[in-house]
Amino acid sequence: MILELNHIEKTFTLPAGKGEVTVLKDISLKVEEGETIAVVGPSGSGKTTLLNMIGALDTPTSGEVKVAGKNLAGLDDAELSKTRNLDIGFIFQLHHLLPQCTVLENVLIPTIPFGRGKDTGDAEDLAKKLLERVGLENHLDYFPGQLSGGELQRTAFVRALINKPKLVLADEPTGSLDRESAENLGQLLVELNKEQGTTLIVVTHSMELARLMDKVYDLKNGTLEESKW
Repeated sequence: MILELNHIEKTFTLPAGKGEVTVLKDISLKVEEGETIAVVGPSGSGKTTLLNMIGALDTPTSGEVKVAGKNLAGLDDAELSKTRNLDIGFIFQLHHLLPQCTVLENVLIPTIPFGRGKDTGDAEDLAKKLLERVGLENHLDYFPGQLSGGELQRTAFVRALINKPKLVLADEPTGSLDRESAENLGQLLVELNKEQGTTLIVVTHSMELARLMDKVYDLKNGTLEESKW
């Protein structure tokens, strides 16, 4: 089991003493290695909040998050940072590439903090292989400002895979793309995920992207239920 959510709740305190709002209510979920999952739901339903807790970027008010058997609440800051860097890959709606770095350099950035590139000795080879797989083998020395929206997201996806994470989290990865680019990236997400043997959890408004996943969950009124369509 790569991910376990046990009775997760998340409550925010409203400003000016206006009380509290509970965004997530008693959410439990188990995800096996290699599964692809989509989480859909209306804006403001807490999809990104849920993804952030799975990715150790936020903490639940109550409940337990386990990634690769590790209870995130039991990890110190250094251990959390290592988990985020090595066990989890992130893809966001905005690519967050560094403009002063080339495509290849951007992809290799996650290998730096814990010496992963030095340990394996093949980080650059893997980066080039993955960039070739997504059709960017001739763009290694390009800067983000020279790329299209689809090329930026493909670079961001390769960056998410470079440390061979157990879990890839994607927050609206096709949200900023035109229809054709979104369809191409969606197919690529699934194909590369299967090839790399990772688990993929996607938060999306796109039903086309959601339907590519093994399972689809609806997040509404703070609760998570598997969709039957």
